[in-house]
Amino acid sequence: MYVGDPQLTAGQVLRTFQHDELYLFLGAAFTSLGLVSMAFAFLSRKFDAVLFWLALFAIFYGTRLWLSGGFFALLLPNTAFFNRLPRAANYLVPIPAFFYFAEAGFLGLRGRKIAIALTLPFLCITIGNLWFGNSLVFVYINNAIIIIMLAALTIESIRRKQVDKDFTIVRVGIMVFVAFALFDNIAGIFRRFPQKEPIGFAFFLAALGYVAARRSLHRDQQFNALQKELEIARRIQTSILPSPYPQSAHFHVAARYVPMTAVAGDFYDFLISSETEAGLLIADVSGHGVPAALIASMVKLAATSQRTNAADPALLLSGMNSVLCGNTQDQFVTAAYVYLDAASSTLRYSAAAHPPMMLFRAGDITELTENGLMLAAFSFATYTTAEYPLQAGDRLLLYTDGILEATNPQGEEFGSTRLHTLLKDAAHLNAEDSADRIISSLEQWSSSARTDDLTLLICDYQSANIPVPATRLPITYEAAL
Repeated sequence: MYVGDPQLTAGQVLRTFQHDELYLFLGAAFTSLGLVSMAFAFLSRKFDAVLFWLALFAIFYGTRLWLSGGFFALLLPNTAFFNRLPRAANYLVPIPAFFYFAEAGFLGLRGRKIAIALTLPFLCITIGNLWFGNSLVFVYINNAIIIIMLAALTIESIRRKQVDKDFTIVRVGIMVFVAFALFDNIAGIFRRFPQKEPIGFAFFLAALGYVAARRSLHRDQQFNALQKELEIARRIQTSILPSPYPQSAHFHVAARYVPMTAVAGDFYDFLISSETEAGLLIADVSGHGVPAALIASMVKLAATSQRTNAADPALLLSGMNSVLCGNTQDQFVTAAYVYLDAASSTLRYSAAAHPPMMLFRAGDITELTENGLMLAAFSFATYTTAEYPLQAGDRLLLYTDGILEATNPQGEEFGSTRLHTLLKDAAHLNAEDSADRIISSLEQWSSSARTDDLTLLICDYQSANIPVPATRLPITYEAAL
Protein backbone atom coordinates (compact mmCIF):
# COMPACT_ATOMS: atom_id res chain seq x y z
CA MET A 1 0.00 0.00 0.00
CA TYR A 2 1.29 3.45 -0.93
CA VAL A 3 1.46 6.10 1.81
CA GLY A 4 2.59 9.67 1.57
CA ASP A 5 5.50 9.12 3.96
CA PRO A 6 7.22 5.70 3.82
CA GLN A 7 8.63 6.27 7.32
CA LEU A 8 5.17 6.07 8.92
CA THR A 9 4.68 3.27 11.40
CA ALA A 10 1.62 1.09 11.78
CA GLY A 11 0.94 2.74 15.13
CA GLN A 12 0.84 6.19 13.56
CA VAL A 13 -1.57 5.00 10.88
CA LEU A 14 -3.78 3.37 13.50
CA ARG A 15 -3.81 6.51 15.67
CA THR A 16 -4.73 8.64 12.66
CA PHE A 17 -7.52 6.25 11.73
CA GLN A 18 -8.89 6.27 15.27
CA HIS A 19 -8.78 10.08 15.30
CA ASP A 20 -10.76 10.26 12.06
CA GLU A 21 -12.98 7.26 12.73
CA LEU A 22 -16.20 9.23 13.30
CA TYR A 23 -15.74 11.36 10.19
CA LEU A 24 -14.82 8.36 8.05
CA PHE A 25 -18.00 6.63 9.20
CA LEU A 26 -20.14 9.75 8.58
CA GLY A 27 -18.52 10.24 5.18
CA ALA A 28 -19.33 6.67 4.16
CA ALA A 29 -22.88 6.97 5.49
CA PHE A 30 -23.55 10.30 3.72
CA THR A 31 -22.12 9.08 0.42
CA SER A 32 -24.07 5.81 0.55
CA LEU A 33 -27.28 7.65 1.33
CA GLY A 34 -26.57 10.04 -1.53
CA LEU A 35 -26.02 7.22 -4.02
CA VAL A 36 -29.27 5.51 -2.99
CA SER A 37 -31.16 8.82 -3.23
CA MET A 38 -29.65 9.47 -6.65
CA ALA A 39 -30.93 6.10 -7.88
CA PHE A 40 -34.43 6.87 -6.59
CA ALA A 41 -34.35 10.31 -8.23
CA PHE A 42 -33.76 8.77 -11.66
CA LEU A 43 -35.82 5.59 -11.23
CA SER A 44 -38.98 7.42 -10.20
CA ARG A 45 -41.68 7.76 -12.85
CA LYS A 46 -40.96 11.49 -12.86
CA PHE A 47 -37.49 12.92 -12.26
CA ASP A 48 -37.28 14.28 -8.70
CA ALA A 49 -35.11 17.42 -8.72
CA VAL A 50 -35.25 17.86 -4.92
CA LEU A 51 -34.04 14.31 -4.33
CA PHE A 52 -31.35 14.69 -7.02
CA TRP A 53 -29.79 17.80 -5.45
CA LEU A 54 -30.04 16.33 -1.96
CA ALA A 55 -28.26 13.19 -3.23
CA LEU A 56 -25.49 15.26 -4.84
CA PHE A 57 -25.21 17.34 -1.67
CA ALA A 58 -24.78 14.19 0.46
CA ILE A 59 -22.25 12.63 -1.96
CA PHE A 60 -20.14 15.79 -2.10
CA TYR A 61 -20.33 16.22 1.66
CA GLY A 62 -19.34 12.62 2.38
CA THR A 63 -16.46 12.78 -0.11
CA ARG A 64 -15.24 16.00 1.46
CA LEU A 65 -15.18 14.38 4.90
CA TRP A 66 -12.99 11.57 3.58
CA LEU A 67 -10.58 13.86 1.78
CA SER A 68 -10.25 16.34 4.64
CA GLY A 69 -9.33 13.70 7.23
CA GLY A 70 -5.77 12.87 8.18
CA PHE A 71 -6.19 9.19 7.36
CA PHE A 72 -6.77 9.75 3.64
CA ALA A 73 -3.85 12.19 3.61
CA LEU A 74 -1.66 9.22 4.49
CA LEU A 75 -3.00 7.23 1.54
CA LEU A 76 -2.87 9.91 -1.15
CA PRO A 77 0.32 10.75 -3.05
CA ASN A 78 2.21 13.71 -1.60
CA THR A 79 1.80 15.95 -4.65
CA ALA A 80 0.55 19.52 -5.10
CA PHE A 81 -2.70 18.38 -6.73
CA PHE A 82 -3.67 15.94 -3.96
CA ASN A 83 -2.67 18.44 -1.27
CA ARG A 84 -5.07 20.98 -2.83
CA LEU A 85 -7.89 18.49 -3.48
CA PRO A 86 -9.50 18.52 0.03
CA ARG A 87 -9.92 22.32 -0.02
CA ALA A 88 -11.26 22.22 -3.59
CA ALA A 89 -13.83 19.57 -2.58
CA ASN A 90 -14.85 21.79 0.32
CA TYR A 91 -15.64 24.66 -2.07
CA LEU A 92 -17.83 22.44 -4.30
CA VAL A 93 -20.15 21.26 -1.51
CA PRO A 94 -22.24 24.50 -1.30
CA ILE A 95 -23.29 24.29 -4.99
CA PRO A 96 -25.68 21.29 -4.70
CA ALA A 97 -26.63 22.45 -1.20
CA PHE A 98 -28.10 25.74 -2.37
CA PHE A 99 -29.79 24.10 -5.36
CA TYR A 100 -31.43 21.68 -2.93
CA PHE A 101 -32.63 24.49 -0.65
CA ALA A 102 -33.93 26.36 -3.72
CA GLU A 103 -35.84 23.35 -5.11
CA ALA A 104 -37.25 22.53 -1.67
CA GLY A 105 -38.61 26.08 -1.34
CA PHE A 106 -36.37 27.31 1.49
CA LEU A 107 -34.91 30.22 -0.50
CA GLY A 108 -38.17 31.81 -1.61
CA LEU A 109 -39.44 32.44 -5.12
CA ARG A 110 -36.02 33.50 -6.42
CA GLY A 111 -34.22 30.52 -4.91
CA ARG A 112 -33.16 28.94 -8.21
CA LYS A 113 -31.76 32.23 -9.53
CA ILE A 114 -29.81 32.68 -6.30
CA ALA A 115 -28.38 29.16 -6.55
CA ILE A 116 -27.35 29.70 -10.18
CA ALA A 117 -25.73 33.04 -9.31
CA LEU A 118 -23.72 31.47 -6.47
CA THR A 119 -22.44 28.63 -8.64
CA LEU A 120 -19.96 30.88 -10.47
CA PRO A 121 -17.97 32.17 -7.45
CA PHE A 122 -17.75 28.68 -5.92
CA LEU A 123 -16.53 27.21 -9.21
CA CYS A 124 -14.02 30.05 -9.51
CA ILE A 125 -12.50 29.50 -6.07
CA THR A 126 -12.45 25.73 -6.66
CA ILE A 127 -10.48 26.14 -9.89
CA GLY A 128 -8.33 28.85 -8.30
CA ASN A 129 -7.47 26.59 -5.38
CA LEU A 130 -6.46 23.72 -7.70
CA TRP A 131 -4.42 26.08 -9.90
CA PHE A 132 -2.78 28.43 -7.40
CA GLY A 133 -2.82 26.28 -4.28
CA ASN A 134 -4.39 26.56 -0.85
CA SER A 135 -4.91 30.22 -0.01
CA LEU A 136 -6.62 31.88 2.92
CA VAL A 137 -8.23 34.30 0.46
CA PHE A 138 -10.26 31.44 -0.96
CA VAL A 139 -11.17 30.31 2.58
CA TYR A 140 -12.38 33.80 3.51
CA ILE A 141 -14.45 34.15 0.30
CA ASN A 142 -16.00 30.71 0.82
CA ASN A 143 -16.79 31.32 4.48
CA ALA A 144 -18.15 34.83 3.89
CA ILE A 145 -20.57 33.70 1.16
CA ILE A 146 -21.72 30.71 3.18
CA ILE A 147 -22.27 32.77 6.34
CA ILE A 148 -24.37 35.30 4.42
CA MET A 149 -26.41 32.62 2.66
CA LEU A 150 -26.96 30.56 5.81
CA ALA A 151 -28.18 33.66 7.59
CA ALA A 152 -30.53 34.40 4.67
CA LEU A 153 -31.71 30.77 4.72
CA THR A 154 -32.48 31.05 8.43
CA ILE A 155 -34.43 34.28 8.00
CA GLU A 156 -36.41 32.97 5.00
CA SER A 157 -37.26 29.74 6.82
CA ILE A 158 -38.47 31.57 9.92
CA ARG A 159 -40.55 34.01 7.85
CA ARG A 160 -42.56 31.19 6.29
CA LYS A 161 -45.68 30.96 8.44
CA GLN A 162 -48.08 28.53 6.77
CA VAL A 163 -46.27 25.22 7.03
CA ASP A 164 -47.25 21.61 7.67
CA LYS A 165 -45.74 19.30 10.26
CA ASP A 166 -43.23 17.81 7.83
CA PHE A 167 -41.93 21.23 6.84
CA THR A 168 -41.55 22.14 10.53
CA ILE A 169 -39.47 19.00 11.18
CA VAL A 170 -37.25 19.67 8.16
CA ARG A 171 -36.89 23.31 9.23
CA VAL A 172 -35.66 22.23 12.67
CA GLY A 173 -33.12 19.94 11.00
CA ILE A 174 -31.95 22.79 8.77
CA MET A 175 -31.65 25.19 11.71
CA VAL A 176 -29.45 22.72 13.59
CA PHE A 177 -27.30 22.20 10.50
CA VAL A 178 -27.09 25.97 9.92
CA ALA A 179 -26.02 26.52 13.52
CA PHE A 180 -23.16 24.01 13.25
CA ALA A 181 -22.19 25.27 9.78
CA LEU A 182 -22.10 28.89 10.96
CA PHE A 183 -19.98 27.89 13.93
CA ASP A 184 -17.43 26.12 11.71
CA ASN A 185 -17.34 28.86 9.07
CA ILE A 186 -16.98 31.69 11.58
CA ALA A 187 -14.24 29.73 13.33
CA GLY A 188 -12.59 29.21 9.94
CA ILE A 189 -12.17 32.96 9.51
CA PHE A 190 -9.94 32.86 12.58
CA ARG A 191 -8.06 29.89 11.12
CA ARG A 192 -9.66 27.43 13.47
CA PHE A 193 -11.37 24.37 12.00
CA PRO A 194 -13.35 22.57 14.73
CA GLN A 195 -15.16 20.20 12.25
CA LYS A 196 -18.47 20.18 14.15
CA GLU A 197 -20.57 20.78 11.05
CA PRO A 198 -20.85 17.05 10.06
CA ILE A 199 -22.79 16.40 13.25
CA GLY A 200 -25.31 19.06 12.24
CA PHE A 201 -25.50 17.58 8.74
CA ALA A 202 -26.21 14.16 10.24
CA PHE A 203 -29.03 15.70 12.29
CA PHE A 204 -30.39 17.35 9.13
CA LEU A 205 -30.39 14.03 7.23
CA ALA A 206 -32.04 12.32 10.21
CA ALA A 207 -34.85 14.91 10.07
CA LEU A 208 -35.30 14.25 6.35
CA GLY A 209 -35.30 10.50 6.99
CA TYR A 210 -37.99 10.87 9.65
CA VAL A 211 -40.16 12.89 7.27
CA ALA A 212 -39.59 10.36 4.47
CA ALA A 213 -40.60 7.52 6.80
CA ARG A 214 -43.73 9.40 7.89
CA ARG A 215 -44.73 10.06 4.31
CA SER A 216 -44.06 6.45 3.31
CA LEU A 217 -46.26 5.22 6.15
CA HIS A 218 -48.96 7.71 5.15
CA ARG A 219 -48.77 6.55 1.52
CA ASP A 220 -49.12 2.92 2.65
CA GLN A 221 -52.20 3.83 4.66
CA GLN A 222 -53.66 5.71 1.70
CA PHE A 223 -52.90 2.78 -0.60
CA ASN A 224 -54.63 0.32 1.75
CA ALA A 225 -57.66 2.61 1.99
CA LEU A 226 -57.72 2.92 -1.80
CA GLN A 227 -57.54 -0.85 -2.16
CA LYS A 228 -60.55 -1.24 0.13
CA GLU A 229 -62.47 1.40 -1.82
CA LEU A 230 -61.61 -0.32 -5.11
CA GLU A 231 -62.83 -3.64 -3.73
CA ILE A 232 -66.12 -2.00 -2.75
CA ALA A 233 -66.32 -0.41 -6.21
CA ARG A 234 -65.63 -3.79 -7.81
CA ARG A 235 -68.45 -5.42 -5.85
CA ILE A 236 -70.81 -2.56 -6.71
CA GLN A 237 -69.96 -2.77 -10.39
CA THR A 238 -70.35 -6.54 -10.42
CA SER A 239 -73.77 -6.08 -8.84
CA ILE A 240 -75.00 -3.99 -11.79
CA LEU A 241 -74.30 -6.85 -14.18
CA PRO A 242 -77.34 -9.05 -14.81
CA SER A 243 -78.06 -12.41 -13.28
CA PRO A 244 -77.41 -15.45 -15.48
CA TYR A 245 -79.72 -15.66 -18.47
CA PRO A 246 -82.59 -17.96 -17.45
CA GLN A 247 -82.84 -21.39 -19.03
CA SER A 248 -84.87 -21.20 -22.21
CA ALA A 249 -86.05 -23.55 -24.93
CA HIS A 250 -84.86 -21.08 -27.58
CA PHE A 251 -81.92 -19.06 -26.24
CA HIS A 252 -78.74 -20.17 -24.55
CA VAL A 253 -76.63 -17.15 -23.54
CA ALA A 254 -73.09 -17.16 -22.12
CA ALA A 255 -71.44 -14.01 -20.78
CA ARG A 256 -67.78 -13.35 -20.04
CA TYR A 257 -66.50 -10.18 -18.38
CA VAL A 258 -62.73 -9.67 -17.88
CA PRO A 259 -61.85 -6.23 -16.43
CA MET A 260 -58.27 -5.04 -16.95
CA THR A 261 -58.22 -3.53 -13.44
CA ALA A 262 -60.46 -3.85 -10.40
CA VAL A 263 -63.23 -1.95 -12.18
CA ALA A 264 -63.87 -1.46 -15.88
CA GLY A 265 -65.81 0.46 -18.50
CA ASP A 266 -67.31 -2.58 -20.21
CA PHE A 267 -70.95 -3.41 -19.55
CA TYR A 268 -73.61 -5.87 -20.69
CA ASP A 269 -77.26 -6.42 -19.82
CA PHE A 270 -80.25 -8.58 -20.68
CA LEU A 271 -83.08 -6.10 -21.19
CA ILE A 272 -85.47 -8.92 -22.12
CA SER A 273 -85.08 -12.52 -20.98
CA SER A 274 -88.40 -14.30 -21.55
CA GLU A 275 -89.11 -17.69 -23.03
CA THR A 276 -89.63 -16.38 -26.56
CA GLU A 277 -87.79 -13.04 -26.53
CA ALA A 278 -84.24 -11.92 -25.74
CA GLY A 279 -82.74 -8.42 -25.66
CA LEU A 280 -78.93 -8.40 -25.37
CA LEU A 281 -76.98 -5.18 -24.84
CA ILE A 282 -73.21 -4.72 -24.75
CA ALA A 283 -71.39 -1.41 -24.23
CA ASP A 284 -67.85 -0.09 -23.89
CA VAL A 285 -66.98 3.23 -22.22
CA SER A 286 -63.85 5.03 -23.43
CA GLY A 287 -60.96 4.93 -20.97
CA HIS A 288 -60.33 2.58 -18.09
CA GLY A 289 -60.56 2.30 -14.33
CA VAL A 290 -62.84 4.18 -11.97
CA PRO A 291 -63.95 7.00 -14.35
CA ALA A 292 -65.02 4.48 -16.99
CA ALA A 293 -66.74 2.35 -14.34
CA LEU A 294 -68.79 5.34 -13.15
CA ILE A 295 -69.94 6.01 -16.71
CA ALA A 296 -70.76 2.30 -17.10
CA SER A 297 -73.14 2.66 -14.15
CA MET A 298 -74.81 5.55 -16.00
CA VAL A 299 -75.11 3.33 -19.09
CA LYS A 300 -76.96 0.80 -16.92
CA LEU A 301 -79.45 3.48 -15.82
CA ALA A 302 -79.84 4.79 -19.37
CA ALA A 303 -80.55 1.29 -20.69
CA THR A 304 -83.03 0.55 -17.91
CA SER A 305 -84.88 3.77 -18.64
CA GLN A 306 -85.39 2.60 -22.25
CA ARG A 307 -86.61 -0.89 -21.45
CA THR A 308 -90.02 -0.12 -22.96
CA ASN A 309 -88.23 0.28 -26.33
CA ALA A 310 -86.45 -3.05 -26.04
CA ALA A 311 -88.14 -4.46 -29.17
CA ASP A 312 -86.81 -1.55 -31.30
CA PRO A 313 -82.97 -1.40 -31.14
CA ALA A 314 -82.70 1.93 -32.97
CA LEU A 315 -85.18 3.63 -30.69
CA LEU A 316 -83.53 2.14 -27.62
CA LEU A 317 -80.06 3.43 -28.58
CA SER A 318 -81.48 6.84 -29.49
CA GLY A 319 -83.12 7.08 -26.07
CA MET A 320 -79.91 6.03 -24.32
CA ASN A 321 -78.00 8.68 -26.26
CA SER A 322 -80.45 11.38 -25.13
CA VAL A 323 -80.00 10.34 -21.48
CA LEU A 324 -76.20 10.20 -21.67
CA CYS A 325 -75.46 13.33 -23.73
CA GLY A 326 -73.92 16.06 -21.58
CA ASN A 327 -73.52 13.79 -18.56
CA THR A 328 -70.35 11.80 -19.24
CA GLN A 329 -67.57 14.41 -18.92
CA ASP A 330 -66.48 14.11 -22.56
CA GLN A 331 -66.25 10.33 -22.41
CA PHE A 332 -68.15 8.44 -25.07
CA VAL A 333 -69.78 5.02 -25.22
CA THR A 334 -69.98 2.45 -27.98
CA ALA A 335 -72.84 -0.04 -27.79
CA ALA A 336 -74.61 -2.79 -29.71
CA TYR A 337 -78.08 -4.18 -29.06
CA VAL A 338 -79.87 -7.18 -30.56
CA TYR A 339 -83.51 -8.14 -30.08
CA LEU A 340 -84.38 -11.79 -30.75
CA ASP A 341 -87.96 -12.99 -31.34
CA ALA A 342 -88.47 -16.76 -31.41
CA ALA A 343 -92.15 -16.40 -32.33
CA SER A 344 -91.31 -14.76 -35.66
CA SER A 345 -87.79 -16.24 -35.97
CA THR A 346 -86.27 -12.80 -36.52
CA LEU A 347 -83.56 -10.65 -35.01
CA ARG A 348 -83.31 -6.88 -35.00
CA TYR A 349 -79.93 -5.26 -34.58
CA SER A 350 -78.52 -1.77 -34.17
CA ALA A 351 -75.20 -0.41 -32.94
CA ALA A 352 -73.47 2.83 -31.95
CA ALA A 353 -69.88 2.83 -33.29
CA HIS A 354 -69.43 -0.68 -31.89
CA PRO A 355 -67.54 -3.63 -33.43
CA PRO A 356 -69.93 -5.61 -35.69
CA MET A 357 -71.91 -8.50 -34.28
CA MET A 358 -70.92 -11.88 -35.75
CA LEU A 359 -73.57 -14.34 -36.95
CA PHE A 360 -72.30 -17.90 -37.30
CA ARG A 361 -74.58 -20.01 -39.47
CA ALA A 362 -73.91 -23.35 -41.20
CA GLY A 363 -70.15 -22.94 -41.04
CA ASP A 364 -70.09 -19.35 -42.33
CA ILE A 365 -69.70 -16.06 -40.47
CA THR A 366 -71.56 -12.87 -41.36
CA GLU A 367 -70.69 -9.55 -39.73
CA LEU A 368 -73.71 -7.32 -39.00
CA THR A 369 -72.56 -3.71 -39.28
CA GLU A 370 -75.65 -1.55 -38.71
CA ASN A 371 -73.72 1.26 -37.02
CA GLY A 372 -74.55 4.80 -35.97
CA LEU A 373 -72.54 7.40 -34.07
CA MET A 374 -71.20 6.71 -30.59
CA LEU A 375 -73.40 7.39 -27.58
CA ALA A 376 -73.01 10.46 -25.34
CA ALA A 377 -71.09 12.43 -27.97
CA PHE A 378 -73.68 13.90 -30.39
CA SER A 379 -77.22 14.87 -29.43
CA PHE A 380 -78.27 14.73 -33.10
CA ALA A 381 -77.12 11.10 -33.60
CA THR A 382 -79.66 8.77 -35.24
CA TYR A 383 -79.74 5.00 -35.47
CA THR A 384 -81.33 2.42 -37.74
CA THR A 385 -82.48 -1.14 -37.16
CA ALA A 386 -81.56 -4.04 -39.44
CA GLU A 387 -83.81 -7.11 -39.40
CA TYR A 388 -82.62 -10.63 -40.26
CA PRO A 389 -84.27 -14.08 -40.18
CA LEU A 390 -83.23 -16.49 -37.44
CA GLN A 391 -82.49 -20.15 -38.12
CA ALA A 392 -82.12 -23.01 -35.70
CA GLY A 393 -78.46 -23.46 -34.80
CA ASP A 394 -77.53 -19.78 -35.30
CA ARG A 395 -74.82 -18.46 -32.98
CA LEU A 396 -74.46 -14.74 -32.26
CA LEU A 397 -71.33 -13.13 -30.86
CA LEU A 398 -71.34 -9.65 -29.29
CA TYR A 399 -68.01 -8.35 -27.99
CA THR A 400 -66.06 -5.20 -27.06
CA ASP A 401 -63.09 -3.85 -28.99
CA GLY A 402 -60.66 -5.15 -26.36
CA ILE A 403 -61.12 -8.56 -27.99
CA LEU A 404 -59.98 -7.42 -31.44
CA GLU A 405 -57.29 -5.04 -30.16
CA ALA A 406 -55.63 -7.47 -27.75
CA THR A 407 -51.93 -7.46 -28.65
CA ASN A 408 -49.23 -10.04 -28.21
CA PRO A 409 -45.78 -9.12 -26.82
CA GLN A 410 -44.70 -8.22 -30.38
CA GLY A 411 -47.51 -5.64 -30.65
CA GLU A 412 -49.63 -7.62 -33.15
CA GLU A 413 -53.40 -7.29 -32.68
CA PHE A 414 -55.64 -10.34 -32.38
CA GLY A 415 -57.98 -9.04 -35.06
CA SER A 416 -61.27 -10.21 -36.56
CA THR A 417 -59.74 -12.96 -38.73
CA ARG A 418 -58.46 -14.87 -35.70
CA LEU A 419 -61.79 -14.31 -33.95
CA HIS A 420 -63.59 -15.79 -36.98
CA THR A 421 -61.32 -18.84 -36.83
CA LEU A 422 -61.94 -19.27 -33.10
CA LEU A 423 -65.69 -19.04 -33.56
CA LYS A 424 -65.61 -21.69 -36.30
CA ASP A 425 -63.30 -24.00 -34.35
CA ALA A 426 -65.62 -23.84 -31.34
CA ALA A 427 -68.77 -24.60 -33.36
CA HIS A 428 -69.12 -28.05 -31.81
CA LEU A 429 -69.03 -26.63 -28.26
CA ASN A 430 -71.96 -25.16 -26.36
CA ALA A 431 -72.07 -21.40 -25.72
CA GLU A 432 -70.39 -21.61 -22.33
CA ASP A 433 -67.45 -23.68 -23.51
CA SER A 434 -67.09 -21.55 -26.65
CA ALA A 435 -66.89 -18.40 -24.52
CA ASP A 436 -64.28 -20.04 -22.30
CA ARG A 437 -62.19 -21.03 -25.31
CA ILE A 438 -62.23 -17.49 -26.74
CA ILE A 439 -61.19 -15.90 -23.44
CA SER A 440 -58.49 -18.51 -22.87
CA SER A 441 -57.09 -17.99 -26.37
CA LEU A 442 -57.04 -14.21 -25.87
CA GLU A 443 -55.25 -14.47 -22.54
CA GLN A 444 -52.63 -16.75 -24.08
CA TRP A 445 -52.27 -14.35 -27.00
CA SER A 446 -51.90 -11.13 -25.02
CA SER A 447 -50.16 -12.62 -21.97
CA SER A 448 -49.04 -9.65 -19.80
CA ALA A 449 -49.48 -7.15 -22.64
CA ARG A 450 -53.28 -6.78 -22.29
CA THR A 451 -54.32 -3.13 -22.24
CA ASP A 452 -58.13 -3.24 -22.35
CA ASP A 453 -61.16 -4.89 -20.78
CA LEU A 454 -62.62 -8.00 -22.44
CA THR A 455 -66.34 -8.67 -22.59
CA LEU A 456 -68.36 -10.96 -24.83
CA LEU A 457 -71.84 -12.44 -25.14
CA ILE A 458 -72.57 -15.64 -27.06
CA CYS A 459 -76.18 -16.53 -27.83
CA ASP A 460 -77.24 -19.83 -29.39
CA TYR A 461 -80.66 -19.90 -30.97
CA GLN A 462 -82.53 -23.23 -31.04
CA SER A 463 -85.97 -24.17 -32.25
CA ALA A 464 -88.34 -25.52 -29.62
CA ASN A 465 -87.86 -29.16 -30.60
CA ILE A 466 -84.03 -29.09 -30.29
CA PRO A 467 -82.64 -29.76 -26.80
CA VAL A 468 -80.74 -26.90 -25.19
CA PRO A 469 -77.55 -27.55 -23.15
CA ALA A 470 -77.84 -26.91 -19.43
CA THR A 471 -77.21 -23.25 -18.57
CA ARG A 472 -74.25 -22.50 -16.34
CA LEU A 473 -73.54 -19.35 -14.42
CA PRO A 474 -71.77 -16.63 -16.43
CA ILE A 475 -68.18 -16.25 -15.40
CA THR A 476 -66.68 -12.90 -14.38
CA TYR A 477 -62.90 -12.85 -14.68
CA GLU A 478 -61.22 -10.42 -12.32
CA ALA A 479 -57.85 -8.96 -13.23
CA ALA A 480 -55.21 -8.98 -10.50
CA LEU A 481 -54.41 -5.54 -9.07
